[in-house]
Amino acid sequence: MMPPFTLLQLVVEPVDMRLGIEGLSTKIHASLQHSPLEGAAYAFRNQRSNRLKVLLWDRSGVWLAQRRLHHGRFVWPQAGDALFTLDAAQWQWLVSGVDWQRLSPPPLPEYAY
Repeated sequence: MMPPFTLLQLVVEPVDMRLGIEGLSTKIHASLQHSPLEGAAYAFRNQRSNRLKVLLWDRSGVWLAQRRLHHGRFVWPQAGDALFTLDAAQWQWLVSGVDWQRLSPPPLPEYAY
């Protein structure tokens, strides 16, 4: 079982799922200017959004986990920033294949007096 993590970063752009620990670590370091050793977990998706990989350093080594949906797609943020941060509840909904972006109520409208 993967260790718990306190910060999960979704990498917005899809990646080649043939990449392993070294390839994904290089992408984090070179493209995103982050260190994969900072303790955050990084989630990557493929072009079709039906597979994801999570890279996590736990102070003694590196974890690489993969998940594939047999039906449907993972809901991923659309472009804008290179990284998107999720909280633990959003992460649980995402890996279940649920649209985690629709689980919170919309912001209250401004009331005009």
